[in-house]
Amino acid sequence: MLYASQAGGGMAVAPHHLAAQAGRDVLADGGNAIEAMVAAAAAISVVYPHMNGLGGDGFWLIHEPGRDRPLAISAIGAAGAGVTPETYAAQGLEAIPTRGPLAANTSAGTVAGWQAALAASAAGGGRLPLARLLEPAIHHARDGFPATESQAANTLAKQSDLADVPGWAEVFLPGGVVPQAGDLFKQPALGETLAHLAAAGLDDFYRGELAHRIAADLARAGSPVGAEDLAAQGAVAGEPLAMPHSRGTLFNVPPPSQGIVSLILLGLFDRLDWADSDGGEDFAHLHGLVEATKRAFLVRNAEVTDPAFMTTTPEELLSPARLDRLAADIDPGRALPWPAPAIPGDTVWLASADADGRVVSFIHSIYWEFGSGVVLRDSGVQWQNRGSSFSLDPAALNTLKSGRLPFHTNNPAMAYLSDGRVLAYGSMGGDGQPQTQAAVFSRYAVFGQGLAEAVEAPRWVLARTWGAPRDDLRLEARFAPELVAALKAAGHEVALVGDFDEVMGHAGALVRHPDGGLEGASDPRCDGAALGA
Repeated sequence: MLYASQAGGGMAVAPHHLAAQAGRDVLADGGNAIEAMVAAAAAISVVYPHMNGLGGDGFWLIHEPGRDRPLAISAIGAAGAGVTPETYAAQGLEAIPTRGPLAANTSAGTVAGWQAALAASAAGGGRLPLARLLEPAIHHARDGFPATESQAANTLAKQSDLADVPGWAEVFLPGGVVPQAGDLFKQPALGETLAHLAAAGLDDFYRGELAHRIAADLARAGSPVGAEDLAAQGAVAGEPLAMPHSRGTLFNVPPPSQGIVSLILLGLFDRLDWADSDGGEDFAHLHGLVEATKRAFLVRNAEVTDPAFMTTTPEELLSPARLDRLAADIDPGRALPWPAPAIPGDTVWLASADADGRVVSFIHSIYWEFGSGVVLRDSGVQWQNRGSSFSLDPAALNTLKSGRLPFHTNNPAMAYLSDGRVLAYGSMGGDGQPQTQAAVFSRYAVFGQGLAEAVEAPRWVLARTWGAPRDDLRLEARFAPELVAALKAAGHEVALVGDFDEVMGHAGALVRHPDGGLEGASDPRCDGAALGA
């Protein structure tokens, strides 16, 4: 079901229906929204393996009823203690590889994020055992699930890049062939890892028997991440970024995430009085958001990194005076010349809500499709390549240093609307994430479209999301020809793609109304569902 609406109870939204089902079933068993999200996150780590996994990072926004802002959790793996520019110079490399063991140069934070979220859940009365939450993921890993078209297509596309990376072909090319959509796909080693965590606890991933096996596997594969890096891993729970908006207050996670980009983008568009579009499907809407995107990306590329190394605070970047100046620079009739450097990335966004009023916006990723490609032999865990985004140039904004946090495209979004609605929304897609968030938010919260319509409507993306690097403005072919012509006339370099193109990301949204009613929508561009409990 791509859209769900109900008077109360709980709901789960995910880009794979089996993950949404895992979350929905936990809610039906009396679990809360946080517990449902852990179940959904574990399940999607199995059933969408090209997009995410236990070897990646994750971010949470958790709304608790009665509080004036959500709890933000950032679970980010830092560069290993022994990872330095000299690590790569010794190999004769002038840049960090994007695939293979030397791309697996950061720890993995997502499981630590589950720990932090479940600690918040327990403080609020959460009571379901971890074994219950991981049960669906264990089942899908051990007994298999039907491979999706997305997995099949991405496996075929990346086969030549990854076939020789340690562990990848053994897992993702069973029998030496690319799985076809509908083929039963199993990950028995990953299933045993999840079962071990269910029995031993999540901390075992970092500081127990499983951690020792993971460290040995990483060393065997040739990764510079070691046991000490796993033991040092944690998650940071604290305040989100917040920005006033004419429709309420918008929230996202702080740097090194690009969550600030999503806020700047919508803050700029909110200031464009000429962009008071009729229904959200005209030139003023698209041109305004695309031009706001460019300004937000320029800020990101100049400022956003590990917060320990930033010279400007997020609050300064979000100050009304600064946003006023940036908005005043946007021409209502002409496009700013582009490109600027693009950032790729793949991920999954999910949401959940429970009968007590909690709402969760969650995202996790292994960075590019299949991450580094390294799949650990004994645990079946696929390791991210987030650290390949570091630069070996000592003058770069995101220069590599041991212990440094990598820049993150991942960002879950949430809004407290002025009429009391709580909106959780997000998408996968690297540079496309803030743009898709802006499309969904503006259509739903600004122009009053229905939630399903706002997610389903034709979308656009500037620069790279995932796949080949590009700097043009891609539009789905469902846009009106006169709108496309107007954008071209304004100086936008436009290219048309398919009617429902996966390059636009896998969006989703969940709304909790003041009376307890729930709505959820999942993108028809993915394999997801919105399911009520």
